[in-house]
Amino acid sequence: MQEQMLFQSPIGDLLLSGEKDYITGLELWKREEAPSEKTAAHSGILLEAYRQLEEYFAGRRIQFDLPLSLQGTSFQRRVWGELCKIPYGETRSYQEIAAAVGNPGAVRAVGGANGRNPIMIIVPCHRVIHKNGDISGFSCGNEVKKFLLDLENGKSKK
Repeated sequence: MQEQMLFQSPIGDLLLSGEKDYITGLELWKREEAPSEKTAAHSGILLEAYRQLEEYFAGRRIQFDLPLSLQGTSFQRRVWGELCKIPYGETRSYQEIAAAVGNPGAVRAVGGANGRNPIMIIVPCHRVIHKNGDISGFSCGNEVKKFLLDLENGKSKK
């Protein structure tokens, strides 16, 4: 059974989802959508993810240690795996990710997979930028992406 937890963060309300012992989703919550199930008590995995996210936003965590269940195509999962390899505070271009997954011509497909990442922040899609340094195109908005990149580079007010 999928479980959800809604909580406040510096970038807005986040909806964290999990099933059994895995995190399955993390997204900005759209107020017109209600979480599918509200529970007073949350599983250990959701509480642990919440704790690690609090540490991340406080600048005390640079790497997440959570079991993830990423549902997508084989290509999407390869892209998401590469995103997880981008070190804290660093960025990679869509072109670099395409080359890393063995398909250097798939820059647009990488952008599509990046935009369909179901577990933002933990799978750091915000660390992917255009090769010219432009950060635009982030599904949660450029302000959120800039905040996350600045946070990781010690430039953000926490």
